[in-house]
Amino acid sequence: MKKNKSARKRAKQAEARRRRNAAVKSMMKTYVKKALIVAQENREPSEVGEYLRKAISVINKAASKGVIHKRTASRKISRLTKKVNKLIQKSA
Repeated sequence: MKKNKSARKRAKQAEARRRRNAAVKSMMKTYVKKALIVAQENREPSEVGEYLRKAISVINKAASKGVIHKRTASRKISRLTKKVNKLIQKSA
């Protein structure tokens, strides 16, 4: 157990942040997977675009909240877009 009141509060805040960050990261990964799955299922490009836009939005939100670095977000968006476009062209 922490010795003083401020150390206990700090530990409590750190745990709350850790849980919140884990939830945001998990949601981000889920949306990325959804976008890739929809692209692999040979659906309409407009529908795939919607899933891709939502995934990009979630990634940008994670970066703006400081959960991931902005350059990491940029890299993830770039790679995801490349994969989705490749899958769309393959199915067409």
